[in-house]
Amino acid sequence: MQQVPYGSVDRDKPLIRMPFTRLAVITVCLPLLGLVACIVLALLYHYNGATYTHCQVPNYLPSISAAISLTPERYIWRFSIGLHSAPRFLVAAAYLSFYRGRFSRRLTEQLLSVLTFLLALSENVGLLLLTYVSSNETYSVHKSGFILFIGSSLFHMMCTCKLWSMIAKYSLSAEEMMSYRQKLRLFLFNGFFCLLAAYFYKRHNTYCEAGSSEAPPWSAEEEKNEELKAQCMLGPLFPEGTARQFPHYKEVKPTTSCQATTPSSLI
Repeated sequence: MQQVPYGSVDRDKPLIRMPFTRLAVITVCLPLLGLVACIVLALLYHYNGATYTHCQVPNYLPSISAAISLTPERYIWRFSIGLHSAPRFLVAAAYLSFYRGRFSRRLTEQLLSVLTFLLALSENVGLLLLTYVSSNETYSVHKSGFILFIGSSLFHMMCTCKLWSMIAKYSLSAEEMMSYRQKLRLFLFNGFFCLLAAYFYKRHNTYCEAGSSEAPPWSAEEEKNEELKAQCMLGPLFPEGTARQFPHYKEVKPTTSCQATTPSSLI
């Protein structure tokens, strides 16, 4: 190891040089590649577990939470997000320094810059929380991390677009104008698909549709009676050990009301 005197010019030279564009591309690609790997492995080796739903209707593809909660998929996802998160903290700090330099004499924009920085930290913490606490370990914590991540992400992008609209208003740089427009498009794109995902999540939990575009014609009470009849004829809906694999779902057992609901022709 080469010893360099303290205060020497050589001591202050950077050890590694990397263009910011390359760092940004690598940082963005890590979660994407990790997610694709998790989904492919889940489809190949854990299809039934990854496509399991609480209302017993099939999924065509596993959800993100299901794909990253299995083994070894969870370790691939955690490795990818672990490497992805460190540069994001550095980028958040770099953007705060940039905003403070651009709005050094404007208090409102300074406060908005700090809020944007805190939202970026919150978004990253939420991503780490939902990553390292899987849905089949502690579902409530995983759910809270997901909500924190999505909410902080949307508000962070909204504040970022607001700051860049102020920059673009007084800037003559074509590069900064292009950056603002791209950020605005990505914010609208992300917001649209978040709303779309929330709609389908609510619809799935309400109607339990299996690939149908129409809601079932029966009521919730009739659906419950149909499930109870099937349960009485076929026994428990879940095989032994399912409750241990999915601890946040309760195992369904036959009840004494089967005789009252089972048609006489089936007895």
